[in-house]
Amino acid sequence: MSSHVTVPKTYKLYVNGAFPRSESGRVYEVVDSKGRFLANAAQASRKDARDAVVAARAAVGGWSGATAYNRGQVLYRVAEVLEGRRAQFEDEIVKQEGVSASAARSQVDEAIDRWVWYAGWADKYAQVAGNANPVSGPYFNLSVPEPTGVVAVVAPQDSALLGLVSAVAPALVAGNTVVVVASEAHPLSAITLGEVLATSDLPKGVVNVLTGSPAELAPWLASHADVNALDLVGASALEWIDLEIAAAETLKRVLPPEEGPDAAAPSLARIGAFTEIKTVWHTKALI
Repeated sequence: MSSHVTVPKTYKLYVNGAFPRSESGRVYEVVDSKGRFLANAAQASRKDARDAVVAARAAVGGWSGATAYNRGQVLYRVAEVLEGRRAQFEDEIVKQEGVSASAARSQVDEAIDRWVWYAGWADKYAQVAGNANPVSGPYFNLSVPEPTGVVAVVAPQDSALLGLVSAVAPALVAGNTVVVVASEAHPLSAITLGEVLATSDLPKGVVNVLTGSPAELAPWLASHADVNALDLVGASALEWIDLEIAAAETLKRVLPPEEGPDAAAPSLARIGAFTEIKTVWHTKALI
């Protein structure tokens, strides 16, 4: 008879490269599709959200200052580690969403493929979105995309992994840092993704994962003066117009909610949503 005692996993937050409990000490029960207990997840507070924004802001300089090629390599490394952890993700998706093993496998496949797709654009997007503008006079006039800064994301609520990846990856490609509020009902894969990020060469603070109530956390992120953009892709059940109004107080760029299977579908537009275009002038050399 085996004397092994199973050690249940504790699902914490992922903030600044570490896995703290909520400063409030709160947790909430995560249940499966039949209402059976799966785990306790940390219920993030306003203070946790503020800590995540501080970490994201501190990481902006290093991440945006890295070469686009380097960012692409780091993001590709994330996909490699995701591939190695696929069995755990599939198991969590089956338990959380109540889908078949084949459906869970398909979701993990698509999440990895989508991450690789975005990683591949890291050193190519500037060539597509930038431009050499024709001007009158002996000048070069160049428009180039630059990251917005700190992006707060309310992840799709009906997807454990794919929706999360679809919302986080495009913001990272352009050099932004992210604070993401995971699916309230399906948060386990989000923290497992945090474990992947922590072991994938991604600098601390570049991605910060909060679990808990989007209705509680989103208003604080929308009104936070150090958040530069707000992605409400998973906020259709919230009073998202109020969030837009709160975001307008600090001139944030806001993406509205999306619903359905094509929510946060991969596109260059999602990368561009979190960039600003900088135009520079330079005199041509006189020979």
